[in-house]
Amino acid sequence: MRVILNSVPARDTAQLARRALTVVGTLSLGYCLAIFLDAKLYQAREAREFDQELRLQAESKPAALTSIAPVAMPAKHGVVGSLQIPRVGIAVMVVEGTNEGDLKRAVGHIPGTALPWDSGKGGLAGHRDTFFRSLRSIQADDNISLTTLRGDYRYRVLSTSVVEPDDIQVLYPTDHDSLTLVTCFPFEYIGSAPSRFVVRAQRIQ
Repeated sequence: MRVILNSVPARDTAQLARRALTVVGTLSLGYCLAIFLDAKLYQAREAREFDQELRLQAESKPAALTSIAPVAMPAKHGVVGSLQIPRVGIAVMVVEGTNEGDLKRAVGHIPGTALPWDSGKGGLAGHRDTFFRSLRSIQADDNISLTTLRGDYRYRVLSTSVVEPDDIQVLYPTDHDSLTLVTCFPFEYIGSAPSRFVVRAQRIQ
């Protein structure tokens, strides 16, 4: 009898621990789902509004061009354009900025690098487990396009590499128009990844 009585608290403790883990797991799953749905809704809304603006601009091109010509910089966290890499299945809106809020919902244009309509090297950053997951399959000569209200800009992938997080040379200005994509590496790493995966592309149009 003493053995049975002593086993009851242990059994209750184990059940309590299982319930606590279940609650934690459910809350974590719910949080991840909320972030995923928020990103999907944001992408759908911004893509729809961006397409509408493109259509309006096409219908009244002179007025549209006049209205956007003075704009040298998109609003902070505002939409820059739409990024497409067809072969690897990437189609995502790009916003100005790379803080955590920006990268949860979109790919971010790295402040201080060239915007698509400017000369020089532009930089885009995205999370490896969401919008830039498919970069693991990118190859040299893949086509990249960046559609903005100022025009369409096309690039050809030159190379990929893995660098240290503090290697900012990959974003240094250059004399030619180019685009650099940056995400964390390895792609399957759990937690804060130790390296960065870099895609270098040259403008072709």
